[in-house]
Amino acid sequence: MISTQQQLAEHSPKRPISVLVVVFTVAGEFLLMNRIRPAGFWQSVTGSLRPGESARSAALRELKEETGLLGAARLVDLHQSRLFPIVNAWRRRYAAGVCFNREHWFALPLAHRRIIRLNPAEHSQCLWLPIGKALELASSWTNREALRLLTTGYLNPSMTLA
Repeated sequence: MISTQQQLAEHSPKRPISVLVVVFTVAGEFLLMNRIRPAGFWQSVTGSLRPGESARSAALRELKEETGLLGAARLVDLHQSRLFPIVNAWRRRYAAGVCFNREHWFALPLAHRRIIRLNPAEHSQCLWLPIGKALELASSWTNREALRLLTTGYLNPSMTLA
């Protein structure tokens, strides 16, 4: 059953605030998924905030919706965000005059690969990739920047992983 909040979110203009969640293993494998539309657009977990939703809540929701993963205990707020122009093809989803989106970054470190349950309405394929390949395949500059950040030791290397 769809909640009233979900119904409103589906019929309201999208908020120009989103999340990006980089899922990776301690072995240095990064999860990227191929979007259905536009085809060939590879990305980490992403999604817009719903009305009244925090960035952390949106990150957890999108993580579950797009991958089937639950990560509340391990989700790390990277305390980074980027402002980027909304692609013309997607502007119709936003209120008139909205041209930029603020993307907040999170990471989900894993001890090992997990089985990913893709949402077939959003993604057609997923790959676990070493950083070099992930940087080549990621379609957006913000996704590539977030991947690079995680390879610089930004996260505490002694972090306990589940």
